[in-house]
Amino acid sequence: MYSVCVSTPERLIEATRELLWERGYVGTSPKAILQRAGAGQGSMYHHFTGKPELALAAIRRTAEEIRATAEAVLGGPGSPYERVEAYLRRERDVLRGCPVGRLTMDPDVVASDELRAPVDETLDWLRERLAAVVEEGRERGEFAPGLDGEEIAATIVATVQGGYVLARASGSTAAFDTGVRGLLSLLAPRSPAGDCPTPTKA
Repeated sequence: MYSVCVSTPERLIEATRELLWERGYVGTSPKAILQRAGAGQGSMYHHFTGKPELALAAIRRTAEEIRATAEAVLGGPGSPYERVEAYLRRERDVLRGCPVGRLTMDPDVVASDELRAPVDETLDWLRERLAAVVEEGRERGEFAPGLDGEEIAATIVATVQGGYVLARASGSTAAFDTGVRGLLSLLAPRSPAGDCPTPTKA
């Protein structure tokens, strides 16, 4: 239940965001939205044309939030590797899954070009942003020269999204954490030639 100080459209959008994450589009009924928002019957249709328009507003809000959260880490301080590591290790509600990624498994969302658009745009933006960070690290000699930024970015996104699925299937975050550790070990910065340990004499 939300404070009465929050406008009705805001309460409806926030309630829909939560329900889409918990139940998906099909499982989110107008009645459930109104109950969660503490809004009166008919208020949805006063502010929105119906469930699809409200769901689109909710998905767009969630997509904007995910971009802002990712940018705060990927555009923050530290080396390219440290920023990728911070993105992978940032606090997440792993067992609930990704609020955007989960929508890709919702048939009603996938079937709607309008509802699917902010999901596709967010994942595309994330891959492009990660690719830019990886390319920066490659140019600075932090990553192997043969790494392809776009391929590594796709691998990072696949590791995160796949990790969510495995964690939810097992009821444990262990699978997600293991995937993150494995990916980071593969991306670990190369040691400069001068840092190679000197062989010890027998």
